[in-house]
Amino acid sequence: MRDSFGRNIHYLRLSVTELCNLRCRYCMPEEGICKKRHDQMLTEDEMIRAVRAAASLGISKVRITGGEPLIKPNILSICRRTAAVDGILETAVTTNGIRLPELARPLREAGIQRVNISLDTLDPEKYTFITRRGTLSEALQGIEAALQAGFEKVKLNAVLIGGFNEDEIPALAALTLRWPVDMRFIELMPMPGDTLFSESACLPAARVLEMLPEAVPVKADDGVAKLYRLPKALGNIGLISPLSNRFCSQCSRLRLTADGHLKPCLHSPEELCIKGLDEAEMADAMRRAVLMKPEQCGPLSESGHSRAARPMNRIGG
Repeated sequence: MRDSFGRNIHYLRLSVTELCNLRCRYCMPEEGICKKRHDQMLTEDEMIRAVRAAASLGISKVRITGGEPLIKPNILSICRRTAAVDGILETAVTTNGIRLPELARPLREAGIQRVNISLDTLDPEKYTFITRRGTLSEALQGIEAALQAGFEKVKLNAVLIGGFNEDEIPALAALTLRWPVDMRFIELMPMPGDTLFSESACLPAARVLEMLPEAVPVKADDGVAKLYRLPKALGNIGLISPLSNRFCSQCSRLRLTADGHLKPCLHSPEELCIKGLDEAEMADAMRRAVLMKPEQCGPLSESGHSRAARPMNRIGG
């Protein structure tokens, strides 16, 4: 499926819930969010109908997100049915990892091939500060469980925050020496509702390379991260830079929110609602959404916040 600028759109990010068991300061308010009625959210059948519609248009990769997708009571069924859709070649999950000790192996058995786990710090006190309620030990246990479950790829995601975790870049990168994981550093995006974004918090991804002079570039995969590797490492270091080095020309994504809205662009307010539609109608809406994708999102900086009109937990990480 091609958009108006010739980009191949083959990747659907499917949010299954807006809720989360953590309250990360760059994602959710401390009090959480107002829980919507069930009839306002996509049902499991509607989610799978949307995946089938997307696959019929050439979507081959689905990433299941939230909120925190693993708190969804029927998450294993959603994953199993998604992975079984004809045409879907890769199914992945993004999670904070807290529930992976109990769910990693069942997720793998359900057909999940890859998992991304959020890990912004290796300091227990800072972890609890940034998540407002989680513990570092839970996250580390989740990573260990993911590795033991045998996923094809495990990636760790750290949001770069000046004055918070800049000094931990070497320690986080060193996890690729300890485990066969990719450690990805992501620039803090100025999303609606975040409480961290300021000029001092905005840290360019290039800072990672300044602190890791021994890292060498390696061949990129099909994602937007620029990849590097430490000597003798078991995995790569990825730099994702939506502010300092925008990658709109590489965008291959369509997003579907948990309440049934297609977002052609993460940082655009435009949405198309597909809740209640049949499969053919969903496919038609997806075609229209792809043609609505802008060539570039608006400028993002400490003074130029995203026009997404939703906080990240209501879009899908």
